[in-house]
Amino acid sequence: RAWRALTEGAGRIEWQDRRLGAQAQALETEVGDFVLKRADGLWAYQLAVIVDDAEQGISDVVRGEDLADNTPRQRWLQQLLGLPTPRYLHTPLVLGANGEKLSKQNGAAALDLSDPLAALREAAGHLGLRLHAGTPADALAEAVSLWRDL
Repeated sequence: RAWRALTEGAGRIEWQDRRLGAQAQALETEVGDFVLKRADGLWAYQLAVIVDDAEQGISDVVRGEDLADNTPRQRWLQQLLGLPTPRYLHTPLVLGANGEKLSKQNGAAALDLSDPLAALREAAGHLGLRLHAGTPADALAEAVSLWRDL
């Protein structure tokens, strides 16, 4: 009922993540065949996201490290379809006291923006960046500069 990508012969997909470093996954043995078009007729995430990225000319994908295991499937599909392959950077996750990632979905509180500089420094700290600038604008510029170097 669903359309699947057959991974037989896909081999080992290797890539360099800008933060995590060298990554690899054997699609056939570690993932197996995966859905491209769901039984309800909707296109699955793995295909939709690479087509969307290519259409928009996306050169860099930045997302949480919990999504790093999607990257080999996406890179393999990009190769098969002759689509450009962006660079990938997977950020650390910000976890609550219970070990779950913070998100609206599981009730995380909104950031306190009453002190923008403190909020920027805290957010940067979760990403492994140390900011020293004294104004929010300078701190943001410093964060962008540090992040660009990853």
